[in-house]
Amino acid sequence: MTARIPAGLDGILRTASTAGRATLESLVTRPRVGLAVWDTGLRCVWVNATLGRQDGVPAPRRQGRPASRALRGDADALEAVMRQVLADGAPVIGREYRVPAARDGRPDRVLSVSFFRLDDTDGRPLGVCSLVQDPARRRWTGRRLSLLSDAATRIGTTLDVMRTGQELADFAVPFLADHVTVELTEAVRLGAEPLDRLGPTDGRIPVFRRAGLASVRPGAPERLWDRGEAVYVAETSPFTQVLSSGCSLLEPDLAGSTRARLDLDPARAERIRAYGMHSLMIVPMHARGVLLGVAVFVRSDNPAPFDEEDLLLAEELVRRAALGLDNARRYTRERTTALALQRSLLPRRVTGGAALDVVTRYLPADAEGGVGGDWFDVIPLPGARVALVVGDVVGHGLDAAATMGRLRMAVRTLAELDLPPDELLDHLNEVVSRLAQDDPAEEESASSVGATCLYAVYDPVTRTCVMARAGHPPPAVLRPDGKVGVPDVPAGTPLGLATLPYESAELELPEGSVIALFSDGLVEDRRHDIDEGIERLSTHLARPGATLEELSRVLIDTLPPTRPPDDVTLLLARTRSLGPHDTASWDLPADPASARTARSLATRQLARWGLEKLAATTELIVSELVANAVLHARGPVRLKLIRHQALVCEVADGSTVAPRPRQARPYDENGRGLLLVARLARRWGSRRTPDGKLVWAEQTIPAAPGTAPRAGAGNLPHPTGE
Repeated sequence: MTARIPAGLDGILRTASTAGRATLESLVTRPRVGLAVWDTGLRCVWVNATLGRQDGVPAPRRQGRPASRALRGDADALEAVMRQVLADGAPVIGREYRVPAARDGRPDRVLSVSFFRLDDTDGRPLGVCSLVQDPARRRWTGRRLSLLSDAATRIGTTLDVMRTGQELADFAVPFLADHVTVELTEAVRLGAEPLDRLGPTDGRIPVFRRAGLASVRPGAPERLWDRGEAVYVAETSPFTQVLSSGCSLLEPDLAGSTRARLDLDPARAERIRAYGMHSLMIVPMHARGVLLGVAVFVRSDNPAPFDEEDLLLAEELVRRAALGLDNARRYTRERTTALALQRSLLPRRVTGGAALDVVTRYLPADAEGGVGGDWFDVIPLPGARVALVVGDVVGHGLDAAATMGRLRMAVRTLAELDLPPDELLDHLNEVVSRLAQDDPAEEESASSVGATCLYAVYDPVTRTCVMARAGHPPPAVLRPDGKVGVPDVPAGTPLGLATLPYESAELELPEGSVIALFSDGLVEDRRHDIDEGIERLSTHLARPGATLEELSRVLIDTLPPTRPPDDVTLLLARTRSLGPHDTASWDLPADPASARTARSLATRQLARWGLEKLAATTELIVSELVANAVLHARGPVRLKLIRHQALVCEVADGSTVAPRPRQARPYDENGRGLLLVARLARRWGSRRTPDGKLVWAEQTIPAAPGTAPRAGAGNLPHPTGE
């Protein structure tokens, strides 16, 4: 900024030394110093523009007027000081005075003024010179380093892109600007790759979303868009100029700017005029060579224009925020990918068939490492039984999600073998151990391949539930009378670390009992240990008349309102039972004639159930299974028929040898029984029992025209609400 030297001072400058002339010219033209010259009558004869910005009195209203009318604030007291300086020639340095605020609700401004008498070459007084400075500006210069240090702890405190943008805006208001917005490209918010720079627009300007908004005015009435909304960007504007060049824009005086091009953006121009916005900075947000967005700084109430020092400070603040934003963007990308992977690996629909009503809930973690490795599953088993699974892989992120998917598939594969819960966990422990050994990462990472799991099998015929756990929290059980208990299930060692066999526990459940399986994220946090959490869950679970949906909402509502630091998984299952009207069983002697008896018994039972259409195939299946048991097993044979969504034929005997179909030769008289069963049944298999083995075959029950599916045949919504 340059200023014309007043006539009275011009003579002094001509007689001053070179150093003195430079000093005086610096004072006159210095933009941070308000300078005025008063004649011997203490009338203002010259003033620079800075003083007008400091106290809000424009030069035309000041020149030619006495100090009592040309100054704001303590004008009479200041005039008395000036008369004393004019009389004795002793300067007054750093006298502070208060200037009333230009707008209600804003604090008064304190300025510091120094007075010097001006003498001619003969020592005669010419007048008084006043130099006004903003002491807050001097203090601000001293605070700059401490503020930058403070910014490092207040900006980028989380891995949330939107919150980081808001932290930058909040930090910069009011000490640097009166109004700040942070606009990010939509790609950054979603965790995708941002721009290198805008380049030629040809009408294709990326979508920007407002991540930060702060103002000295409550509610930021000068805003055009709220936080979270998409921001309109004109093709020709200071905004696109910054995006295209990648360089900051400083506009100290918006009213006299030729670069702002407010005529091309009338909405912004109207707000600028309405709220007295007079100075602007737009700073691009760069991190690791890419453009994330821009930060806009505006002054309105603060009369001082932005200068180069302000721009340097704004750029440093934005640089620090941009690193936090880029870290948050990378985290968002990995978390989004891991969450998508995890959801794709979790069951989209779960059903407990005729045995259970099931509801599941899953909440992803808000941990810095990303979503965790929780999983759940509901697996239909032969004989109307259902397996319930909840597990938790150590760690967070893509690795945990991928490991979770592998373990879930392993559990399903082992469940197809119809292993008892304790034996299934033994095999699953070996799977996890092999995963750790095969991990190509560093050796210490292998120890992180671990998991916990709870596996339970419910039988609606016997109303028993057998469960085993590997380091996982125990389930809670709500009985129909309203009592809630935690079954004594041996804890076991987490998967991958076990050296001893797992143990199972069996409990009998009345119809209508609710089994609650959950991960530790639901019952454990920094304030409460897991035992306190389970006790709290049991208290909230004690609502015998509530539906499963209501219970799930109650239990999830026990969590803090913020996103949990660990994954939360909840599986609720209400038991049903299959009574005598849906089952029939007979003990048969180990005699070849038992096959004929079994056919007759099965046919009569199907007639009672109205399933005559299945009589022919059922006779063949029952005959082959009973004949096979009599031929190869020892002791009596037990035949059982179960009716639920399917018709199940079970034959139990005392042998532990699993049946194996073989290919009969053309002239063999036997060896085709199991092949025939496999062809007639929807599926078949066998499992070990405490007394031997059980061979089963399952057939689809045809639905009668115009009838709804049997209870339990429907699908529940996706556990995450999709």
